[in-house]
Amino acid sequence: MEVFEIVVAMLLGGAALAALARRVGAPYPALVALAGAGLALVPGVPTLVLDPELALALFVAPVLVDAAFDASPRDLRANWRPVASLALGAVALTIAVVALVAKVLVPDMPWGAAIALGAIVAPPDAAAATAVLRQLRPPHRLLVILEGESLFNDASALLVYRLAVGATVTGFLSGWSVVPILLGVTVGSVVLGLVLARLMLAVSARIRDVATAVVVQFCTTFGVWMLAERLQMSGIITMVVFAMATARRVPEIMPARIRIPSFAVWEVAVFILNVLAFILVGFQLKSIAARATGEAGQLYAAVAVAVCVAVILARIIWVTGAAAFSRWRCRPRPDGTPGPRDAVALSPRGAAVVGWCGMRGTVTLATALALPTGGDGGTPFPYRDLILVTAFGVVLGTLVVQGLTLRPLLLRLRLKDDGSVDREVRHARVETLRAAVWAAACCPGAETAKLVRHRYDLQLRRAEREFTGDGTNASDPPPESTATLQTTPDQSGDLDADAAVVRAATEAQRRRLVALRADGTIGEAAFQRVEEELDWAELDWAQLLRAGQRENGAT
Repeated sequence: MEVFEIVVAMLLGGAALAALARRVGAPYPALVALAGAGLALVPGVPTLVLDPELALALFVAPVLVDAAFDASPRDLRANWRPVASLALGAVALTIAVVALVAKVLVPDMPWGAAIALGAIVAPPDAAAATAVLRQLRPPHRLLVILEGESLFNDASALLVYRLAVGATVTGFLSGWSVVPILLGVTVGSVVLGLVLARLMLAVSARIRDVATAVVVQFCTTFGVWMLAERLQMSGIITMVVFAMATARRVPEIMPARIRIPSFAVWEVAVFILNVLAFILVGFQLKSIAARATGEAGQLYAAVAVAVCVAVILARIIWVTGAAAFSRWRCRPRPDGTPGPRDAVALSPRGAAVVGWCGMRGTVTLATALALPTGGDGGTPFPYRDLILVTAFGVVLGTLVVQGLTLRPLLLRLRLKDDGSVDREVRHARVETLRAAVWAAACCPGAETAKLVRHRYDLQLRRAEREFTGDGTNASDPPPESTATLQTTPDQSGDLDADAAVVRAATEAQRRRLVALRADGTIGEAAFQRVEEELDWAELDWAQLLRAGQRENGAT
């Protein structure tokens, strides 16, 4: 009961810290990390050790699905070079630097354990950075790069992590024979993710209850991870492919009354898991602090500080060097003709922001907690306590140092939003409203269709003025829904006929919106904003229709 009371108190504290973080413009994981560290100093805090196999599934799988669901394939293809550079090159450099630092400071540490430590602290958590960046509206491309990196650097780092842990535990690594295994695991994980996505979509299309839909989503998420692990596939790659493939079809099969509450539940669940990860680390740090006294404690602190500095510097060096090399390649030729275009060529200010967005988070904590404890009669992972303390030190250090200074840095560099997403949103509104006008004109019932079409015409004209820059700007609210324009159910005379026309117009809007995303006209960010507007308009109309039916029944 004592553990449960602490968890409840920490969750409430996490909610309060998140509100404070929004007020001061800081990433909430930074404050939660400080609270987790403080938990280890509270007298009487019990020790709680999580099953290593449960750690990755519990904390990583839902976070990955949530991030991958929002990823834009179009934007990732356009920025694949910087994303690949960070997900592969920056991760590899960080692993190598951290392993060397660990070996220098702890010569007795096996190379496998040192590499595992490097893989644990290598992948940054983009959620902490984007939580701050979205408030300041930087260029959309920076957000795409950071979010894309967070999807794929987990896969590259955890593949190295698995190999290093396996080599350390078994004392054997089969050299070049690992390469075909990695290729097979990668391809197999992609295929498995696509197959499971099709099965999930087939099941979701038949669910019309909100609670059932949410439970199925969470159970499927954990089920996909467990199945991938049982088949010796990569849970990370499988989850990313599964989520991205599912996200492309869900808008066509999931109604608004299920989508809106399920998205809200996922947001709360990811927040709770982030807080729980720091709580569990705080529980384990309590027992580690009791064992690490004297010289051992000093060594732990020295390694944690050194690795944290190495992680920050390795990312800055990689991002700065890669961006400078790309700009050098893109320089004009001696004859004055333009040089080749290179998508990696971030500006110096953009490279500074990306280089400083290296905060570590839940994935680092989960992989550290997943190291074998030896509790089942096996051999504990070498230097597990040191690795766990170092991983938490890196998370705490990067969140506090980089997270709390990211906002001032961005303000000083004066990087502004290029307005690309807002333009796509305005364009999508115009196109979807044109589809609604056409659909309303094709509906039977002359008077009803004429009235509804007139309302959509008014919305379309306003959207066209916004799109051409003649009307309100992008920060203004979207055009009113048809439901809000109709103040009483009996204005159109026939409520059922009115509903049929609006339903046809809404379906036409959704089809047009999906088509705009499919042909690459808009990205995922614009798609989700307009989809949310259509969802709320649909729910408003459904509520109005129910009110009209109750009124008719009462009379």
